Amino acid sequence: MKMGKFGAWIATNGLSGDQLVELVCGVERLGYDTLWYPESTSYESLSLAGFLLSHSERLFVASGISNIYARDPFTAMAGLNSLNALYGGRFVLGLGVSHKPLVTGRRGHDYGRPVPTMRNYLEAMKLAKVDLDNTGWNVVLAALGPKMLELSRDMTEGALPYCVTPKHTAMAKEILGPERCLCVEQKICFTEDESVAREMASKGMARYMVLDNYRNNWLRIGFTERDLEGGGSKRFLDSMVLWGSEDKIRKGLQAHLDAGATHIAIQPLDPGKKSTPDLNALATFAPGSWS
Repeated sequence: MKMGKFGAWIATNGLSGDQLVELVCGVERLGYDTLWYPESTSYESLSLAGFLLSHSERLFVASGISNIYARDPFTAMAGLNSLNALYGGRFVLGLGVSHKPLVTGRRGHDYGRPVPTMRNYLEAMKLAKVDLDNTGWNVVLAALGPKMLELSRDMTEGALPYCVTPKHTAMAKEILGPERCLCVEQKICFTEDESVAREMASKGMARYMVLDNYRNNWLRIGFTERDLEGGGSKRFLDSMVLWGSEDKIRKGLQAHLDAGATHIAIQPLDPGKKSTPDLNALATFAPGSWS
């Protein structure tokens, strides 16, 4: 997959159709290689991908991630093949097991053991008899722990770790090896105002800090239970959300590349406390700004 080195990860849930068009055109105009978007309880993943692809020309569009409990393996394979057949191979299907509260609560499914459930899902996708030419296996997994990273290496094109540090990136690269994509999401808040940056970081991380999949991974890579109390310690928040001068943020992003990331998905939190993405930050750290 030719996803390039830099992508933009944008929370699309609250954006209108017009805002989505403005977003995808802006990200493409800034020279980014890939636009990542989530799936939670708003837009259906593959429908949104088709909309974004239809309003872009060269940009890769990647789900980050599509919930495997939202559609059966046949539907996922049909969607992957359909979007890539219609849009020149520019769709990447990021798959994840989501989180137990979202799966059992909102969707009403039983939440299976993550790695075996994902393995079975991928095997069923590959066996699906879709009456459409297979245009490529553009699939990556949301992976944090060693076993899911190994599955990413063995059965897909790579992994998308989320809310991680360069230390985790180095560990993930060692497991994935040189032949797989390592697409790392990193939040930034482009401001030198410490109080604003920490407020945005605490707000942005709150939804993740109650989920076991993330908490277990943070403890595995060196954070403590105390780091995860009271909205997060300074050490924790500053690792999850890079902030400060352009040079400081750029060094933080470069640390992931130095640790082995093949692609960075930059998620810009707006220091103006808006729910829309900070396009100024995306412009500052656009691919053309890197030497």
